[in-house]
Amino acid sequence: MGTQDMTDVTREKLIADFKVVLADAEELLKATAAQTGDKAVEMREKVTEHLKRAKFRLQEEQEKMLTRTKEAAGAADDYVHDNPWQAVGVAAGVGFLLGLLIGRR
Repeated sequence: MGTQDMTDVTREKLIADFKVVLADAEELLKATAAQTGDKAVEMREKVTEHLKRAKFRLQEEQEKMLTRTKEAAGAADDYVHDNPWQAVGVAAGVGFLLGLLIGRR
């Protein structure tokens, strides 16, 4: 797995973890909605604003990843169209290796 692949996997895991944190924070805000006082109201407003910004950034990051994925798929498609026999050879080799690995079990 290349460095770029590891970066994408790490980024996807980070995004998934971040979504969980956002959901938990929203749930916490709802649970503390009954708390009164200026400090509690101020804190809820502050956390709500941070959550909005975080959601926006998360959406932007997901869009960037989607764009890069589409570009990579397009580059792979172009390569296969330009070099069909090499692509067939690589696919056959990978299939053979996977067959050997699965057959050993």
